[in-house]
Amino acid sequence: MADDTWFTPLTPLAFLDRSARVFPDRTAIAYGDRRISYADFAAEATRLAHALRASGVKPGDRVAYLLPNIPEMLVAHFGVPLAEAVLVAVNTRLAGPEVRHICQHSGAKLLVVDAGLHPTIAPVAAELGIAIVTVTDPASGAAADPAVGGMSYEELLARGADTPLPWAVRDERDTISINYTSGTTGQPKGVMYHHRGAYLNSLAEIVHSQHTPESRYLWTLPMFHCNGWCTTWAVTAIGGTHVCLRSIDANEIWRLLDEEGITHLNGAPTVLVTIANAQPAHQLDREIIVTTAGAPPSPTVIGQLTELGARLVHVYGLTETYGPYTVCEVQDGWLKLDPQARNKMLARQGVGMVVTDGVRVVAPDLTDVPRDGATMGEVVMRGNNVMSGYFADPAATERAFAGGWFHSGDLGVWHPDGYIELRDRAKDIIVSGGENISTIEVEATIDSHPAVLEVAVVGVPHEKWGERPKAFVVLRSGATATAEEIAAHVRARIARFKVPDTIDFVAELPKTSTGKIQKFQLREREWKDRESRIQG
Repeated sequence: MADDTWFTPLTPLAFLDRSARVFPDRTAIAYGDRRISYADFAAEATRLAHALRASGVKPGDRVAYLLPNIPEMLVAHFGVPLAEAVLVAVNTRLAGPEVRHICQHSGAKLLVVDAGLHPTIAPVAAELGIAIVTVTDPASGAAADPAVGGMSYEELLARGADTPLPWAVRDERDTISINYTSGTTGQPKGVMYHHRGAYLNSLAEIVHSQHTPESRYLWTLPMFHCNGWCTTWAVTAIGGTHVCLRSIDANEIWRLLDEEGITHLNGAPTVLVTIANAQPAHQLDREIIVTTAGAPPSPTVIGQLTELGARLVHVYGLTETYGPYTVCEVQDGWLKLDPQARNKMLARQGVGMVVTDGVRVVAPDLTDVPRDGATMGEVVMRGNNVMSGYFADPAATERAFAGGWFHSGDLGVWHPDGYIELRDRAKDIIVSGGENISTIEVEATIDSHPAVLEVAVVGVPHEKWGERPKAFVVLRSGATATAEEIAAHVRARIARFKVPDTIDFVAELPKTSTGKIQKFQLREREWKDRESRIQG
């Protein structure tokens, strides 16, 4: 190439630069009575970048943030990379030792924490060995704990300046953020995102969730989770309004839906169940777009949200793929189907998003499985929207990319129309007497019972068959049902060998902060009980 002056490295930083110039007076962030314009959004990000540099943060250094969905967390998504540093957004529901591990593993130079989370940090503050900055949010009513020490967010910003900085990067493959996995099978791993992937995935979010400058996006999805599926950058790119939400509260969500004119929100299926079954739930006076992922949504919850006036966009991905990687594109003919058949089609994970290299379902030798909707294989991906690798863990990175493709660990089938459909996580599939049982299929069938609010199915030990499915069911408020009634409902719809032998009714299911049901907790308890019986 004789001249590459035409080439500009891709970075989400350019999004805020443009919106601050094109929409300077438009409300970028709404939070309670606070209204922050795009011009002020860019100005605070610039001041933060200068403040971080004045605090000793150098290019490539990691800066950890432990904040709920408040404006300061949004500003960090631009201010930290503007300082040429790497954002490490930490799960707000972790325990102190887990936060300490992430800070130490990432080598974070500084931790910004919400005063409401000081009880988490206080026991390990002295062990962190890094500067701590506290954000005090009046909405939480929490005061800073003197034992945590450090400085206030205002004191940090006072170190900054208003001198313009370039909204650009030298290398689009530089790391913009590190997002730590849930760590359900060991210590969490740091997933590295680069500027190019974040830029492209943001554009895909705009396309597939149909954002416009009139978007008013409600933050029901944690910003720490895959950087909010890159929506932190996407809504900013299109000049929409971020409506911040400190915590998931069904009444507050419905108030904001009505009073703030919300047009979009994202969330896991369990969050959608909470919204759809809340006491103030009512028919919406306009269509809102609800993008869902994190677990396969059941046809039931899809139907519930649709009846309320929402249009669901079903996406699928992992932390390692910048969040969403596939989308269930709606075909014209689906609209003519009866609701039950249409919702079943919408529950599939679909095809690669517009910026991806596509998605495959493969056998162990990496050959494609037949597109027959029945042969199961592993879902694999690669391309711009797959992580650079795991931070400081080359061995895990090599395993994840065996054969040149990222291995999701998810099992699914490939339909004749090219759409993929998940059947289970590899670790969740139940092998009973040599037959594979998809917990997703069993859960969707149980969920279709009118009395069921939520359900999780796991494999439990069985002397004859090796393992058998067991269901944990949360009933709707005021609803009644017996285990026998639910089993009969399932038996009438799927093969008898898939029907759970046991159905336990529980008050709630264990979940992550993003709303995923933690089936591993249920499974481990069942297998631990078995070991106790054997040892006893």
